[in-house]
This record gives sequence, C-alpha cells and structure tokens, in this order.
Amino acid sequence: MAVNSPLPVASDLKPVAGIELGYTEAGVRKANRKDLLVMKLAPGATVAGVFTLNRFCAAPVQVSKAHLAAARVSGEPICALVINTGNANAGTGETGLAAANATCASLAALLGCQPAQILPFSTGVILESLPLDRIQAGLPGALKNLDADNWFNAAETIMTTDTQPKAASQTVIVAGKSVTMTGISKGAGMIKPNMATMLGFLAMDAKVAQPVLDQLVKHAADQSFNCITIDGDTSTNDSFMLIATGAGALQVDSVDSPEYSALAQAVTDLSQRLAQAIVRDGEGATKFITVTVEDGKNVEECRKIAYSIGHSPLVKTAFFASDPNLGRILAAIGYAGVDDLDVEKINLYLDDVWVAKDGGRNPDYLESDGQRVMKQSEIAVRVKLGRGAAAATIWTCDLSHEYVTINADYRS
Repeated sequence: MAVNSPLPVASDLKPVAGIELGYTEAGVRKANRKDLLVMKLAPGATVAGVFTLNRFCAAPVQVSKAHLAAARVSGEPICALVINTGNANAGTGETGLAAANATCASLAALLGCQPAQILPFSTGVILESLPLDRIQAGLPGALKNLDADNWFNAAETIMTTDTQPKAASQTVIVAGKSVTMTGISKGAGMIKPNMATMLGFLAMDAKVAQPVLDQLVKHAADQSFNCITIDGDTSTNDSFMLIATGAGALQVDSVDSPEYSALAQAVTDLSQRLAQAIVRDGEGATKFITVTVEDGKNVEECRKIAYSIGHSPLVKTAFFASDPNLGRILAAIGYAGVDDLDVEKINLYLDDVWVAKDGGRNPDYLESDGQRVMKQSEIAVRVKLGRGAAAATIWTCDLSHEYVTINADYRS
C-alpha cells in the first residue's frame, strides 16, 4: 500500500485536447491484464524527453532517442507513443532493436505514418525477448479503444510492481490563457535518479516550440524525477516524456518569456507529484522521507550528501524500524564524498527535533523525541552544512522486509 497516496480518481483526470489513449490486454507477460498502451498525438504536437543514463539502456530507449533526433532534422512530427509492460526489451541485443523497430513499423502502418514518427517504450523483466507477435496482434485493439478520457486506464496499463496507478491533472492560467495538463507515471523499485526504472508521460494542450520544450523537459525532470531514490539502482528503460499538443490557446516560443516561466513552474509542480507518487509506492515502503541539505557551497554537493543519506541501507532500515539510530545519518554525510566538509559545522534536524549540533549530539536532544518522529509515516530530514547558500531536496522511502520479498519473487 502506497504511503499516504490515495488512488487517483478517473473522473478527476482531465482529457487533454490533442491526445488520445488506447489500451488493450496483449498478454505480453501475463494474461488478463492491461499491458499495451498507445498514445496518438495531434499533427501539431511537439514531443521532448529525457532518458536513463544506464549504459545498458534498453532497445526502446535507443530507438526513441534516434527517432526524436531524426524528427529534429526532418521536421516530421511524432505521431504516437507505444508502451508495453511485462517485458523491458533490455539486454536483448540486435534482436531487441529489431523488435522495437518492428513495433514502430506495425503501429505506423496502422496510423498511416512513418516508423520514425513512433516512439516505443517498454518496462518489465530484463534479458528476455520481447514477444513481438503479441504486441503486433494487440495494436489494433488498442487503437480501437482510443479515447481522450482514458488516462486512468493508461496509468493502470503501464504498471509493473506498482501497487496502484499514478496519475494527476491540473489546469492553470498562463498569460490569461487556460492550460490543461495530465500525466501518468509508473515505478516502485530500481528507482534512482538519472533516471529510475520509471516511465513518466505528461501532456498539455499548450503550443510550445521544440527548442523550448527540449529545455522544459530537462528542467522539470531535474526538479522531480531526478530527485527520487528508492533503492539506489538505475534501470535500463527510464524515460520521461513531455508532450505539448498545440490544441490550446497558449503559445510559448521563447524560454525568456514570462509565459515560459509560469508554464515551467506548473509542469514542474505536476512532475513532482508524479515523481513523489513513485516513492510513496516504493516496493515495501512504509514511510515517505524528504531529505533537504542546506547551506552548501553548491547544489551538486548538497545533492551528493542527500543521496548518500537516501541510499544508505542502514539509514533506511532504521527508518523502517522507527529506531532513532541517527548516527547512521551522520556517517552517511561523512562518506558522501565532499572531501573538504567541516563536520564541526554540521547541524542535523529530524522534523522539529534538533539532533546534532555543530557536529556532535545536541545536549538537549532526547531519544524519545527522535523516536516520536521516526514513528511517523512522513518524515523530514534536514542537514545544514554551514558552508554556503546552496540547497537541494530529494525524496526517498524506508527499506522493509517486503522489499526483499517482492524482488525475490519478481519473475514468478
């Protein structure tokens, strides 16, 4: 069960003009489950994305990156995205690349466009061949099911070990014009930034120039999906795609415009909701933890320390046990790799409790106060470095027995 994360309500997810979603049960890995999704885009849509930095990136990641690059040169728009769950098509070599390209060709033939105008995505088990025949057979059914109001079903379709679908919507006013945006994400384990074993798709009806959208997706990802960690593993398939359908009234042509600033804030806010939903649904998670590192020399060192805390199995298991063994946090700060860190300036807070003062135990700290906070399902860790004005925040969760159980049984 996700930590303080209620199920999205289908009726609350707003259709976005210029995009239709269709899903089906293709039997990619298991029967009787939604596992194949098509997102069909209006002709005027622009698409941008960021992808995993894992060198073993999956075949669909390679193909999607190539097709996006080709679209920049040819000017041909992206027509559709196709996503399957149950099989990652990663570690599959040339056979996997051929399968990803064949998927694009099959969908392109059905839509009357070119294969390079299709972006493929996969998630699931690594090192197994993609069941191409099942996906090709399922595509007509997904297209028959196309509807602008299918966001909840789409969120269910891309799940793997997620315990619930992840989706959110909002409508904002930018320069007096209404912008509707809806997004879905998936992920529960193998989550680490740059990116995680996650997929994220966010669509809005604004018209955004391609260079602007390319910058916007990187900005939003850096403030959201690149600020989460569950277990420190970076997967092979991670992708976050931003789609501007162009069907609305707002037009943004420059990153220097006030319209861009307002739109970027709205996109980032929704991206953070989708990213945090992944952490809240972390495999076996019982607690949602915000780690903020302040007063650093630069953002990079603040993030390095925050992730050192968020990745530590000893810290994460202490949170699961509600054990205020908070020296583990100080140890994680110390081995984060900031070589000139002056530990005598470090101050550590657990919510409202001042735990460590000037590098040592705060004389006023009581373990009962630490345990009170540790028992909460939402916990804030704040570290003050005393060396500058930079800050960074990440979101993580605890590490429980259930995490081991889920991953031990994942392929069964």
